[in-house]
Amino acid sequence: MRPAARIDRWLDDLSATLETASTLVARGRDDFGRDPAIPLAFEALSNRVGDLAKRLVSADPSRFSDPLWSQAARNRDFVVHHYDRVDADGLWVTVSRSFPELARLVERIRA
Repeated sequence: MRPAARIDRWLDDLSATLETASTLVARGRDDFGRDPAIPLAFEALSNRVGDLAKRLVSADPSRFSDPLWSQAARNRDFVVHHYDRVDADGLWVTVSRSFPELARLVERIRA
């Protein structure tokens, strides 16, 4: 597979993942606090988003140089390796605020 095709596929995966996150965020903060499946889903989505960010930066460092990419990767590492210390409020803020910002960045890159 050509590098450009790989990047396009990863951007597609990232967009779909961010859309899934947006759908869960739309359920609201109260549901996030009540339904234990939602925080676990946010952790899994953080893992996927960070992994894709790492792949994209590795594939084309100049194109994916915005600090948000490395923040997504670091967030992934923290959630995966320190899951026992993940703060629910911080997780909510990451998915409800930072993920939409990343989605806008993806749109700009693809434009």
